[in-house]
Amino acid sequence: MTHTLPDKIALVTGGGQGLGAAICLSLAQAGCHVAVADLNEQTCADTAGLVQRETGRKAIAIKVDVTQEDQVAAMVDHVVSEFGQLDIVVANAGILISGDVVDFPADKWAAVMNVNLFGYFLTAKHAARVMRPRKQGVIIQINSKSGKKGSLRNSAYAASKFGGIGLTQSIALDLAEDGIRVNAICPGNLLDSPLWNDPERGLFVQYLRAGKVPGAKTIEDVRQAYINQVPMKRGCTYDDVAGAVLYLASDAARYITGIALSVTGGQEMN
Repeated sequence: MTHTLPDKIALVTGGGQGLGAAICLSLAQAGCHVAVADLNEQTCADTAGLVQRETGRKAIAIKVDVTQEDQVAAMVDHVVSEFGQLDIVVANAGILISGDVVDFPADKWAAVMNVNLFGYFLTAKHAARVMRPRKQGVIIQINSKSGKKGSLRNSAYAASKFGGIGLTQSIALDLAEDGIRVNAICPGNLLDSPLWNDPERGLFVQYLRAGKVPGAKTIEDVRQAYINQVPMKRGCTYDDVAGAVLYLASDAARYITGIALSVTGGQEMN
């Protein structure tokens, strides 16, 4: 295998499962050694083990709550202590809670902002702290198409993602002279992922209960409604997003910073 990111050191928050785990594996397949960070210690260790078995790259697991600055600082220091440097950070940790604005519990609204926006800020802050002296590095936020267009009964998530794009652009300006590139990726709907399919907490169930899709009576109705919105007539996949991560992390994107790249099959084009 030709490695496009040979021996780079990558850190992925929210890397224990789902999209985060897929990104960890793709980075390792591209030649990176990977630090898998997640609030769930078991899934974090499982992903690190999978990366090592599948790719032969070194992987470590770090339990972290991205809303706690002392833990985020310690996470970054752990990576540098273990590997000697930090080249790529993917800020993927996030949560989604949907609801109508009138009924939305304030504490849950704040929790979404805290993880998705404040957690990204802390991750970028401490990544930049160790990248700046080396005058190189890449920071990538996993954002959402909801960061570019408002989302019905999804105000907390959309607000956090709109904020994430503004934060990405601002940090990109802060760090441009240091040779550190900062970009966001805005995936479409990952319809085949546990985020959507979990029978108790998945978005299909949440959106059906919240009445987010007018006229929908079943989960399949909700799914088809989302497929119908995509010009390419399919949901976004982990590979679609991982491919964008690899591109933005590579030298091929060496003159790209401050963008929010839509990966939506044409559903969002700006």
